[in-house]
Amino acid sequence: MNNDPRVIVALDFADAGAALALVERLAPDQCKLKVGKELFVRSGPALVEKLAALGFKVFLDLKFHDIPNTVAQACRAAADLGVWMTNVHALGGLKMMQAAREAVDKTATPPKLIAVTVLTSLSRADLCQVGLDVEPAVQVERLARLAHEAGLDGVVCSAQEAAMLRRQIDPDFLLVTPGIRPVGSDSGDQSRVLTPTLAIAAGADYLVVGRPITQAADPVVALQSINVEIAAFLGTTP
Repeated sequence: MNNDPRVIVALDFADAGAALALVERLAPDQCKLKVGKELFVRSGPALVEKLAALGFKVFLDLKFHDIPNTVAQACRAAADLGVWMTNVHALGGLKMMQAAREAVDKTATPPKLIAVTVLTSLSRADLCQVGLDVEPAVQVERLARLAHEAGLDGVVCSAQEAAMLRRQIDPDFLLVTPGIRPVGSDSGDQSRVLTPTLAIAAGADYLVVGRPITQAADPVVALQSINVEIAAFLGTTP
């Protein structure tokens, strides 16, 4: 049995019914789950609590970005839902991330707290449009270092930046990588993608996988295939 599955299945569904229909086919020892903005707004905290009660480790992916006090209270509320991990946006700055860290640490069961660096859908041209005339990797490193300084547990980054961050930041700093596409999968709206094996090889701790699993003809088989691929690379049992 895998006590710490590397795959986080992104429940990118429009309602709780569709999400739960998939979850009923999955097992907590095979994957973790991610609840993002659309599903949370439509289904609310009750769904998150239900997923946690089913034994799944839940990553609440709401990317909090506001003044420090507001973000701190939001992170505290997330912790009270029993989530395994939640996140803020590193662009909120050092004080905001420190406030979030302090708030989470005061809860009964603090979740992992990570920061989003640069969305995997963004290219250099996209960053230029918002006044950041740098390569995505440069901005990722800046924000990851800031998150580390704030005492966060890790960051969300593209797998393409994972190797660089693994070399330059504390080896215990978690790297959570979306934009994972098995060989032959459509990259969709992601600009910076890697396969599961290449992402793990680069130093990623957890892989966020959505459509290649949720839209597969058989999601369970798709998940198992990724787990087998990762296990083969690591020399472990899926």
